[in-house]
Amino acid sequence: MVSRATIEIDATITERGQTTVPAAIRKMLGVRKGAIVFKGLADGTVVIEPKHETGETDPVLDGFLAFLAQDIPKNAAIKPLNADLIKEINALTEGVEVDLDEPLPDE
Repeated sequence: MVSRATIEIDATITERGQTTVPAAIRKMLGVRKGAIVFKGLADGTVVIEPKHETGETDPVLDGFLAFLAQDIPKNAAIKPLNADLIKEINALTEGVEVDLDEPLPDE
């Protein structure tokens, strides 16, 4: 089944691979910011849909993970830590206890 476009709007992709979702498309989707998902289909079609939240998200963590997803392929020279650096890290953190369930302080 071939579907026809209801609306067609030209957009530009920047050198950094970014684009702006046109206002008419955002209005069609009923979204404002940070609430869409791009889905690439096997036939080369890209579908844009409203993002349905599945639970609490952390915008800082989401931003960091998005940064990593873009940065890692560009800088694939990731190397394992060497033994000397591991010893230094262990010496610096010796005796430090961390409760991962404790809330972070406000400051």
